[in-house]
Amino acid sequence: MQRIKWLLMLAVISMLAIPGYSQESAPGKIYTFTVKTNDGQDKKLSDEKGKVLLIVNTASKCGYAFQLGSLEKLYQQYKDRGLEILAFPSNDFKQEFGTDEEIKNFCTLNYKTTFPILGKISVKGEAIHPLYRYLTEETKFKGPITWNFNKFLVDVQGKVVLRYPPNIDPMSEHMTKKIEELLP
Repeated sequence: MQRIKWLLMLAVISMLAIPGYSQESAPGKIYTFTVKTNDGQDKKLSDEKGKVLLIVNTASKCGYAFQLGSLEKLYQQYKDRGLEILAFPSNDFKQEFGTDEEIKNFCTLNYKTTFPILGKISVKGEAIHPLYRYLTEETKFKGPITWNFNKFLVDVQGKVVLRYPPNIDPMSEHMTKKIEELLP
């Protein structure tokens, strides 16, 4: 019994010890979702086919909000090569109180963001958005969103290939190296 516990713990640690543990999901399903833009318009993720996507749940009052600046740096560095960042504000952790317009203004004024700040959604619980239900229940990265700034990396075929925890900065070598590998 002790050996089984040890082996299970070793398996979990080996996955989590790597900042973005890698497993793949079904290609293309990500493109079936429609989300709302910050101004309430529909945005089909199918419009992002052929791009590397970084999907992240954000909150402007979070201690990790500084990552909005890192996300912008990442976007500026790779957008012309095919990276799209999709930021989803969420108040699930009681750190995003503003309206969609207030959130966008906060991000633009404080972090000079130019990547898409989409409409506020729920990323966990009963009201979870279908996209996040897919990301957390149907991919190999099952498990609830644990905090703001969880990041999902999607390749050009629409496969979710990595999930990064909140404490991994978007400009970390782990992320930039993998993004460069995935870019066309």
